[in-house]
Amino acid sequence: MAISPLSLLVLAGLLGSLATEDLQKKVFVFPTASNSAAVFLKAPLQQPLTSFTVCLRSYSLLTRAYGLFSYATRRNYNELLLYKFNPNQYSLYLGGSTVSFDLPEKQGSQSDWEHICVSWDSATGLVELWVDDHLLPRVGLKKGYAINPEASIVLGQDQDSFGGGFEINQSFVGEISDVYMWDRVLTADEVNLVWNDLRVDNSLIDWRDLDYETRGYVVLHPPVFPSY
Repeated sequence: MAISPLSLLVLAGLLGSLATEDLQKKVFVFPTASNSAAVFLKAPLQQPLTSFTVCLRSYSLLTRAYGLFSYATRRNYNELLLYKFNPNQYSLYLGGSTVSFDLPEKQGSQSDWEHICVSWDSATGLVELWVDDHLLPRVGLKKGYAINPEASIVLGQDQDSFGGGFEINQSFVGEISDVYMWDRVLTADEVNLVWNDLRVDNSLIDWRDLDYETRGYVVLHPPVFPSY
């Protein structure tokens, strides 16, 4: 039986889109709240992580809580979760524990793109959060912990099961770009480079060579305005 081109397009939308490509000057648009829209990322993780840095840009007018970057394992769905409770508060979940950062009002603006880098080092337990190239006071979390490498990594949702369990009231609505992850803590100079859209080598997740799959209603599109 022949399958029409329209049927193939519908099927592709249901199953998602797989790709590995350079996404410079592009953004993922999450147009509406959803319990299915997500971007799944792949990273070459083989050993437990004892440090990391995750950086991304986002633009949203949401005032409710939502998940930005979710790294779930089969043992712990909040193995690593970057979560925004409101326009002026970020939280990092790590191994089931959490710390929160309250942003100054001028950094909690909803009128523009926001660039963040969050890092953690097991040896010291120190967590750093950089917002638009400004470092907030450091805090401690899970000193001595190691992050399981067998992970499901998702943008735009909070995983409440491995690779799923999405809730519409925790979903992201807006735009995400420039997603990177390293297996070390970036220096201040390196964070500044990333903020200025310059490349820092040896990343596990690289926006300019991204291995990803979109599911549900997510659109890859050029930005209307520059995100930096």
